[in-house]
Order: sequence, then C-alpha cells, then structure tokens
Amino acid sequence: MDKQQQNSTMASNDPDLPDPYADPQPGDLIEIFRPAYQHWALYLGDGYIINLTPVDESAAAAMSSVKSVFSRKAVVRMQLLKEVVGSDSYRVNNKYDHNHTPLPICEIIQRAQVLIGQEVSYDLLGSNCEHFVTLLRYGEGVSEQATRAIGAISLVTAAASAFSVLGLINTRSRNRPF
Repeated sequence: MDKQQQNSTMASNDPDLPDPYADPQPGDLIEIFRPAYQHWALYLGDGYIINLTPVDESAAAAMSSVKSVFSRKAVVRMQLLKEVVGSDSYRVNNKYDHNHTPLPICEIIQRAQVLIGQEVSYDLLGSNCEHFVTLLRYGEGVSEQATRAIGAISLVTAAASAFSVLGLINTRSRNRPF
C-alpha cells in the first residue's frame, strides 16, 4: 500500500464518491480529516495544494490547528499536500461534480494562483475552507459542512425556544390561583 492509500484508509466507501485512492489531479478537491472537522484544499499539481490558514500562525502550526475554525481572517497558502496532511488522512473528493460543473482546469489553477498570499475573510458558516475551494473549482462556494452546522444550530435554537415556551406555560399554570 502506498503512502496515499495509507492516508486515505479512513475515507468513506460510498460508491457515489470518487475513488479515494486516485492520485490527485490539478483542480481536485482534497478533503483532510482533522480530529474534530474536515479541512479542504485544492490540488494544484506536483504535490502542492492551495488552502486557507489562520493569519496569525505559521504555515506549519496552522496545518493542524483547530484555531483556524474560529478565525475571522485567513491567508491563502500554497503548501505541499503531505505537509498539510501530516498524520491525518485525506482523500480526493469532488463530491459536488454531480450537480456543479467544474470550470476548465487551466481556469481553476489560474484563479488559485492569483490568490496565493492574499488575506481573505473567513467565516465558519458562510466563507470557510470548503467554500473557498469549491468557489475555485465551480465558480460557486458550497459547503455541506456549513449547511449541516447551520441545521444543527437551527435545531438547537428551536429546541431551546420550545423548552422556553414550555417553561413559561408551566410557570403560569403554577402561579394560577385555584
């Protein structure tokens, strides 16, 4: 088993997803499995990716930092895939290809290269690393991870509201004279 296959062993066996053992090709989306979240990058070629990292951290420290999830700004960096992945697993995951048409590869790479070294806004729910790379690949920022988080927040908010209303009703019924 080669290094990439070892790194990809935690990938899903979903038959609708691309082969996780495939060698990355320029323009591919790379999903990196961090302990608490997935980090996304775009493969440029020759072992390099482009990805977002926190502004106030070195490239090496940023590769595994959960702090990146809470930053408001990020820097676009070109780094070696193997250095960004470290001991985590990853896979090629162009999962949105079935409903979004990828831009021509030369355009994807050109758009990515123009952004290297730029500081960009970062927002976990509206402008995260997955939004960034899908914007490069498809011309539209998409993030299933953010959609799931927004859904979870909505569910918690609805539940809290329901419990609050139930508590209010319960308090009123206890305070009523017989």
